[in-house]
Amino acid sequence: MAQAGTAGAEPNGSKVEGTRADSGSVDDKSLAARGIAQDGASHGQTGKRRKKRRRKKGGQLSRAPEAVSGEANGVLKKHSGPDSDTVTSFKGKKAARRRGRKRRGNGNGVAAPAALATSEAVADTSTSGAANGNPESRAVHQNGNADIQVPAARPEATPPERHSGHHIARAGRRESGPLYAALDLGTNNCRLLIARPEDRGFRVVDAYSRIVRLGEGVGSNRMLSEAAMDRAIDALANCHRKLADRGVARSRLVATEACRTAENGAQFIERVKAETGLALEVVNRETEARLAVAGCASLVDHDADGVILFDIGGGSSEIVWLDLRNRCGARGHALTRFIRSWISLPVGVVNLAERHGGVHVTPDVFEAMVNDAAEHLAAFNLADNLTDAIGTGGVHMLGTSGTVTTLAGIHLGLKRYDRRRVDGTWLDDTDVGRMIDQLRDMPYEARVENPCIGADRADLVLAGCAILEAIRRRWSCSRLRVADRGLREGILTELMAADGVWSARKNGNRMNRGRQRNRT
Repeated sequence: MAQAGTAGAEPNGSKVEGTRADSGSVDDKSLAARGIAQDGASHGQTGKRRKKRRRKKGGQLSRAPEAVSGEANGVLKKHSGPDSDTVTSFKGKKAARRRGRKRRGNGNGVAAPAALATSEAVADTSTSGAANGNPESRAVHQNGNADIQVPAARPEATPPERHSGHHIARAGRRESGPLYAALDLGTNNCRLLIARPEDRGFRVVDAYSRIVRLGEGVGSNRMLSEAAMDRAIDALANCHRKLADRGVARSRLVATEACRTAENGAQFIERVKAETGLALEVVNRETEARLAVAGCASLVDHDADGVILFDIGGGSSEIVWLDLRNRCGARGHALTRFIRSWISLPVGVVNLAERHGGVHVTPDVFEAMVNDAAEHLAAFNLADNLTDAIGTGGVHMLGTSGTVTTLAGIHLGLKRYDRRRVDGTWLDDTDVGRMIDQLRDMPYEARVENPCIGADRADLVLAGCAILEAIRRRWSCSRLRVADRGLREGILTELMAADGVWSARKNGNRMNRGRQRNRT
């Protein structure tokens, strides 16, 4: 008597036994009706032999496509074990075979799905670091081949900086053309700029700045001290190395008030030449004022009728009136032609702080510094009709010094000094007064901790504020523009203009445009 077959194993390991029929035989249709097909039973011995042959020939299909095709055809399936086959419809099997052919490749250069899946997995792995903020590497895919790992470009620590209205060159950028350099050895700082001309200005490729306080003690004994000269020569030696390494073609190296007024200034210049190889030029006050205008001219309001430009230095302060009522659209370096009058005060932040003290400054001490600067200012008169010009409202101030950049940084609430935000900032006269009062009431320790001041300038910044306050009381303008640029930029501008680098490029562009028109 025939026995009923056993059904396939359930996922939980239990088995379903077939029931004995009244006639003693098994009816296939009744078994199908009872759901044995859904429980994973075979469709007969013929189907088993066919599957067995396929397994022996290595032609068994992967379950993933069958499962997808089975679900697409609405067929329910159960697995009898890890090695069991799924039960699918005839259409589902045909679809699975078609997918199998595509997976093995169709000979037309199309990547098989398995290969594509591998490639995508590698891509996800390689780019996950960048997605999580770690741009160390990226995957480069080439026509579905193996991935090539290449280092990712690291982001710049800061966006490309604007310096004096011109871009600072990116690291590794390949440039061509001559390099120019400008060095300013002042009473307080030694600063260097190296730049390359561009179509509408220049690009700074290197910069150097160090506080040397060369004029320390000059106001009292009119002599440069040995310690101050040693500090300056050490900084100048670094500048010489930069000039030599860069291969600078043209340069101008100037010294200002400290070397002008010190009795041993000429001996110091000779020592610099002997020990560093640099030939410094001691410029007069008029030249210093003109170079400051050339360096800051691009920040002049295009609609202004006049500008009071001041440069508060370490040993002197220059003030220039630009009368722009008849400038006829002139801009940039051309504005130096409109210097109506200028003065140079023999007072700066270093000698003023030495006379009155710069560490613990009370309101009375601050007022004494303001009066000291005002006395020097009273002896000069920029022009008889400057007050009338200011009254029209078309005149603004333009300040270039560490004093005004500090005020702007504090006004902007910078956690770290950022010249890109400071350079070109406009301040109302009320804002300037409020910032001066805030600095005056700030103790020395707080000035040291302030990121826009620091320990090197904490004892000098109030002296600069006193000079600025004296200028504001003499000539009151409603607006002040801040310039983080000055004499060095003016030197570079004049050197390049004298060489005709911009006129030559402009004429070359005109010639090229003419050739293009002739070709068309």
